[in-house]
Amino acid sequence: MATTINRAGDLLDADFMTRLERLDVVSRRIFAGRMKGERRSKRKGQSVEFADYRNYVVGDDLRFLDWNIYGRLERLFIRLFFEEEDLHVSVIVDASGSMDYGDPSKLDYVRRVAAALAYIGLVRYNRVTVTGFGSGYGPEVAGVRGRHLVGRVLDLLVAMGPAGAGRLTEACRQFAIRHPQRGVVVLLSDFLDKAGYEPGLRYLVGRQYDLYAIQVLSPQEIEPDLRGDLRLRDVEDGDIAEITVTRALLNRYRRNLEAYSRQLRDFCTRRGVTYMFTSTAVPFDQLVLNYLRRRGLLK
Repeated sequence: MATTINRAGDLLDADFMTRLERLDVVSRRIFAGRMKGERRSKRKGQSVEFADYRNYVVGDDLRFLDWNIYGRLERLFIRLFFEEEDLHVSVIVDASGSMDYGDPSKLDYVRRVAAALAYIGLVRYNRVTVTGFGSGYGPEVAGVRGRHLVGRVLDLLVAMGPAGAGRLTEACRQFAIRHPQRGVVVLLSDFLDKAGYEPGLRYLVGRQYDLYAIQVLSPQEIEPDLRGDLRLRDVEDGDIAEITVTRALLNRYRRNLEAYSRQLRDFCTRRGVTYMFTSTAVPFDQLVLNYLRRRGLLK
């Protein structure tokens, strides 16, 4: 089934956005930000929430001297405060030709999930980046923050893909080069790339992101309903294969698909990446509101 998303309202409706506003993106680590946002770090700086005192040393900012303590003890102390840091939340969307398949289409599904995550990040005033890739890198909206930019992100997702043969490795490499700051990164893909997923994921792992790899497949891929002599064409590169579909062949296909997904999961687990699997048969709102919360991405 071809993609059916033609406008921003096809991605998120008003009722669902209201439910999303109760959620927040969770980082398993504390990341240093460049601006003071809504997320408290363990560092002590010069924000609004008092943390502790320390002895005054020459060169300290005199504005932070506590004169009340000086009046009582005749000793100089500097007030310390918790420093607020922004969290970078990035979503990488596979918009290659293979994603334009299934009922509902995998591309529609991942665009809706990406829209939900981006919306949560923007409402919570995090730094949000949304990137797509197909035969090339992009389009991209990078480092935006604030509710007023929701429309810009949704418009990008509406215009995204499908776009030819996927180049997962190159997309991950480009993302790692362009976005060196650490943060939460969610990669949405079927991971069905002839060049493999390992090199691309290694680029992301090397940046020490808080990385989530979400594999999305359609019910038609998981349990194909095919019979007889068929001529199959690869939707990305046009390769042709002529096959005779039998029950034995379908059983072998299912075993191979399960083994492939299991290998992807194990590859991720060994490298500290959170792997998730979903079928597009699972309503995307349930995936966001339930599954992603259970797996610790949202709270």
